[in-house]
Amino acid sequence: MLAPLLAPAKINLALHVTGRRVDGYHLLDSLVAFTALGDRVQVTPAAETSLTVTGPFADAVPAGADNLCLRALDAVGARAHVVLDKRLPPASGIGGGTADAAAVLRALGRHPAHPEALGADLPACLLSRPLRMRGVGELIQPLPLPVLHLVLVNPRVETSTPAVFAALDRRDGDPMAGPVPSADAGSLLRWLETTRNDLQAPALSLRPVVGDCLAALAAQGARFTRMSGSGATCFGVFPTAPAAQAAAQAILAASPGWWVQATATLPGLSPAGAPG
Repeated sequence: MLAPLLAPAKINLALHVTGRRVDGYHLLDSLVAFTALGDRVQVTPAAETSLTVTGPFADAVPAGADNLCLRALDAVGARAHVVLDKRLPPASGIGGGTADAAAVLRALGRHPAHPEALGADLPACLLSRPLRMRGVGELIQPLPLPVLHLVLVNPRVETSTPAVFAALDRRDGDPMAGPVPSADAGSLLRWLETTRNDLQAPALSLRPVVGDCLAALAAQGARFTRMSGSGATCFGVFPTAPAAQAAAQAILAASPGWWVQATATLPGLSPAGAPG
């Protein structure tokens, strides 16, 4: 039995949609970070593949052939029993099933030839360290970034990524301007103000509660706020870990039905999957 691995939440600090291929896949330019918060995945080699799901969001996880953990096993021709402790809300723009599948592959030490075929975020999630992601997810550039203290807020409303892309007005935006500052959080946040999440406006049109999440973070003094991925999870950057913890407690007290967590970004993951 292999030790449980962290499947960290993925945060799109910026996400520009820069084009669309003839096959319908969108071209992206995104600055991605991963957090100390995530699901946990344990993989045990077995004669037959099986999946057990636990955790607060277990009921929302598909257990059949559509499950990305099982698809990941199939992609590398492996058989195993997977125990997934599902702590991140599903369909929330922070990696979810893709991060779980990446953790399974890291546990096995085996990767498919084209991991992006399992999901645009999979190549990034396999590294689980700060990076710039381009193309349809296959072009990865690891980057040094300062640690950011975050509060993640999800109103427990799922968003459909295809629906958000369908509501997108423009699909040929400019890429991010480089280089990405890495010296300190202040420089990075000033640069992030010049960037976008092109999916935030269409997600807001479909799920107006996203705006409430952003407003709640700003009201608690976040230095920077944005939606991650196709939503509906939003994040706020705070100056310190205690400030993030206090903000999370205040937001949860005001909106007890929301999922609210304070965390911090990771500098990276070791090959074994532990923070490093």
